[in-house]
Amino acid sequence: MTKTIAVVGLLAMGLAGAVLAGQVAGRQRDYQALLVRGDDALGKDETFDAIEAYSGAIALRPDSMLAYLRRGETYRRRADRGDLEAAARDFRRAASLDRLATRPLEELGDVTYQLQRYDRAVDAYERSMRIDDRAARICYKLALARYRNADIDGALAALDQTVRLDDRIADAYCLMGVCFREKGRASDALRALQKAVALSPALIPAREELADIFAAVDRRADHLEQLQLLASLDRGHAARTIAVALAHARARRFDAAVTTLVGALERGLDDGAVYQALGQIWLETALARGDRVELGRAREALERAASMPGATSEILMLSGRAALEEGDVKTAERRLQGAIARFPIEPGALLLFATVAERQNHFDDARRALLDYEALVVDDADFVGHATKIAALSARVADQATAAEWIRRGLDRDPQSAQLQALARVNAGASDPSGRVDRRREN
Repeated sequence: MTKTIAVVGLLAMGLAGAVLAGQVAGRQRDYQALLVRGDDALGKDETFDAIEAYSGAIALRPDSMLAYLRRGETYRRRADRGDLEAAARDFRRAASLDRLATRPLEELGDVTYQLQRYDRAVDAYERSMRIDDRAARICYKLALARYRNADIDGALAALDQTVRLDDRIADAYCLMGVCFREKGRASDALRALQKAVALSPALIPAREELADIFAAVDRRADHLEQLQLLASLDRGHAARTIAVALAHARARRFDAAVTTLVGALERGLDDGAVYQALGQIWLETALARGDRVELGRAREALERAASMPGATSEILMLSGRAALEEGDVKTAERRLQGAIARFPIEPGALLLFATVAERQNHFDDARRALLDYEALVVDDADFVGHATKIAALSARVADQATAAEWIRRGLDRDPQSAQLQALARVNAGASDPSGRVDRRREN
């Protein structure tokens, strides 16, 4: 009897073990099926279904590094800030489940970099490098995160290690050039950037940095060459071609500047900024040469730019100036009214409008423009001259209080100004019918 009970007990235990093993196998099959379903959904960019499947896999296997990693990657693909936070949580969990895996740490570094938490990105990449110090790609990412975290020396150390591991990473040399430039090491920056473009001739950021360095050291030919290369690499952006044209103009090669911009228009870059640059160059040459034909071309180009949607205050100001130079004061005033009503206001438009308004005997409009100019600029190099004009215009519209205020402010800056002293005497007489003048200011 005892023997029978023992046998039955062993059979029961075996049966329970078999049942448990079957349950474990079933859970494993379900887990694998959910991973496959999630991968399939992710391949179709069905991120909601993918997250649901990976979450099911995590419910079955809470210790699965892979399920957390895949779900984190799916959250990151959606790229909403809330999803990036969720991705970071999943990557941290995946990294804690497998402390020798570098992929979760790299992904954690990438997503915290996207969130602009550069110190956390640095930590994640450093932890990954401690596991595998031969990963050049992660070492470069570490350098970039350190740079964004304002650790230039740390970035350079990581970049030095990066190029020792793989000296074909053009981006690493580009960032090295940026770091050297920020440290004031122009020659080292130049060598690094030239290495970058030698490895990757179409690397636009490196060529932009080279152009800036050549401009800073007044290597005009090299600067122009880089601008021309950038324009050829990025033909769809008018700003590249405009930069080339303006470089020609600064070198007084006006015909080359115009040819460059006309070529852009012929290629279909019908952009307001191109017409603005073309009109600006024609206007400058017309005024320098006294050429009425070029002045007409300038006005035509600037009118075209001013008529386009989104015309800036600067474009409207230039159009008004061209009209003024041709003697069309009414059109100039209208264009300049538009310029000073368009934000952000080009400060020069206020000065030019004041000149035109005064010529039209619109004295109050002129002084209001000058008052707005003084409120807009931080440091007016011609403060005394503008204060004198505001005071004179205020006197013309019988606003003696404002005139007195600006006379005082101008004399505080230049007590010897004969114009302001004369205005002070006239304004005091206008303020006091008896004709008595306060001599204290004169003294």
